[in-house]
Amino acid sequence: MILGLKYYKTSQSSRAPLLHFMLDGLRSAGCRIIYASPADRAPFVITFETVSGERMGIVAYAFLATRTPTRNRPSDERSFQIKYGSKQDYADDNSHALWQDPLGLFTTLLIGIDPKEGFFIAADPEAHNPTKFFIRVEFKDEHADAIRQHGWHSWERSRRSGPMEEPVEVLVGGARESFLDLIRFERAAYGLPPGDRQLLAEKRELMGAMRSDAIDERPSELAKAHPLLQELDLRTEDIIELIANARRLKMAVRGWVAEEHLRATLAQLDGVTHCERLDEEGGPDLRIRFHDGPLLSVECKNVLRRLNKTRNLPRIDFQRTRAAKADPCSRYYSAGDFDIVAGCLHAVTERWEFRYMLPSSLALHEKCAGKLASNVLVDESWWREPQGAFEAAAARLGWRA
Repeated sequence: MILGLKYYKTSQSSRAPLLHFMLDGLRSAGCRIIYASPADRAPFVITFETVSGERMGIVAYAFLATRTPTRNRPSDERSFQIKYGSKQDYADDNSHALWQDPLGLFTTLLIGIDPKEGFFIAADPEAHNPTKFFIRVEFKDEHADAIRQHGWHSWERSRRSGPMEEPVEVLVGGARESFLDLIRFERAAYGLPPGDRQLLAEKRELMGAMRSDAIDERPSELAKAHPLLQELDLRTEDIIELIANARRLKMAVRGWVAEEHLRATLAQLDGVTHCERLDEEGGPDLRIRFHDGPLLSVECKNVLRRLNKTRNLPRIDFQRTRAAKADPCSRYYSAGDFDIVAGCLHAVTERWEFRYMLPSSLALHEKCAGKLASNVLVDESWWREPQGAFEAAAARLGWRA
C-alpha cells in the first residue's frame, strides 16, 4: 500500500489484460519486475529494475481503449473512458485526485490501452487532476495508424464543443515495446505546458538522456568551482541527478527557464533600468521599467508546438489549466492582469525568442464578460522588439517619453 493513494475495486477479468500489457512492455525492454499489484485493484502499482540497474515505479490509471460506435460521433473515432465503479457511487462528489508522488520516486500514468492491437494512448495526468469519472478521451484511426507505423506518436487532442473551451491537451501514443519510453517521458514531462510536452515527445532521441544514470561524470572546472556546489556539498552530477529525479523540482526548474531567458533578453536592452523576476503564485512573471516610465508587469506564455492550420502562425492557449468550481470564467485572463504578454516561441522554433503584445489588444472572450479569448495567434501585429510594447503599455498608464 502507498500512503495517500486511493484505491478502487475493479473487475479482475476485464483489467488483467491492461496489467499484462504493461508488464510485457517492461519485460520486452529487459526490465525485471519487482512488484505488480493485483488486477482487481486500481490504480496499478508496478516497481521494476531496468537493464542498467535503475529502479523505478509507476502508478497507472489504465483503461481499455476501444472503437465503440457512438451516435452523432465520427465513425473514425476511438476512445477510452476514465472511470472506476458506477455513476451512482459518485453522485454527491465526482472529483477524484490522481495521485502524484511528492518524492518523485513513482511516475503517474493516465493511459488507455488496446491490448489486441498492441498500443497505448497517454494523457497528461496533471491536465486531468483532479478528474471526473465517466469522461471519454477520444482519438482517431489516423493516430492509431501512426502509432502502428512508427511505434511512437504525439498530437493535440481536438477540443470538444461546449459552453466553455477546453484547454489544449497533448496525447502521446506508443507500441507495447515503447512503454518504458513512456514512463521516462512522463517523468520528464510532469507539469510541462502542452507545447513543451509535445516538443519533448517529438524529440524521442532524448529518451536515453532521461535516464538518471545517463549523466556526464566530467563536470567542468567552472562548475566545480561554483560556490553553490560548496554550499550544498554535492558534485555537479549529483545536483543534476537530484533535479532529474525530483519531479516537482524539475518542473520548477523548467518553468523558470523560459522566464529566465526572457529576463536575460529584456535586462540587456538599452533603456531598461529595472528588470526583476517575480515569484508570486498566480501573478505576472517579471516587472520591468523602461527609461523613467512606470513599472510594467510581464506575463510569459509558451506557444503550442503546432502552427495554426489556416494562417501558419504560432498559437497560444491563453487560459489557466483550471478554474474555480464556482466560476468557470476564472480560467481566463483579464486585460488588467498584467501590462504585457511575452509569447515564447521555443516550442515551435526551438530557439529562445519572444514576441510581445498588450493584453488590451487581444480579442475578448465571447461568453465571459471582461475576459480575454483563449485562442490567440502570434501574428504580425505582435512586436518583435519589446521597446514598442514597453512604450505602448506605459502610455496606457499615462506616461509620455
